[in-house]
Amino acid sequence: MKLKFTFLFIAFLSIVSVAQTKTGTINNDYIINLMPEAKIVIKRAQAYGAKLDSSFSIKMKDYQDRVADFRKKEKEMGELMKKTLIKELSALEQDIQQYQKNGSQLMQLKQAELMRPLYKKLNNAIEEVVKEKGYTLILDKNGNQFAYIDEKYDITQLVMTKLGVKVPEPKTVPTQN
Repeated sequence: MKLKFTFLFIAFLSIVSVAQTKTGTINNDYIINLMPEAKIVIKRAQAYGAKLDSSFSIKMKDYQDRVADFRKKEKEMGELMKKTLIKELSALEQDIQQYQKNGSQLMQLKQAELMRPLYKKLNNAIEEVVKEKGYTLILDKNGNQFAYIDEKYDITQLVMTKLGVKVPEPKTVPTQN
């Protein structure tokens, strides 16, 4: 009898805890892309990328000039001079490849740094909506890992309202008669 009572009590607690779970969804990327601050982040990232590209272009121009100079004077050079210059050019080429790799990593780090305040602001708004509406779990729709999501549990619009982000008007295409 005691075992049956314990089993029923555990089953009751499980049902009560499941009944208290309220799950919602959100489209983080959609909101981030509509935030006015996103345009500033994009401009700053582009400016940083242009700065990196400028430095890369200088290195590349120097390399191309040296290669052209080497080809021009190659026939007049001795073997030792050729080997020395080829080593220098190879080292310069490796340096350029490393700079390019580092540039990509630096760009990713800069974008993450610039986006961090937007995600923080978004997360704060999500937390406010979750507390106001009593959600216990919010899933991001961007993963496309869900077989079905009922749109009435999507808090994207609620968070956008909390942030003051407006949905853009759909663009109308003129009809031809």
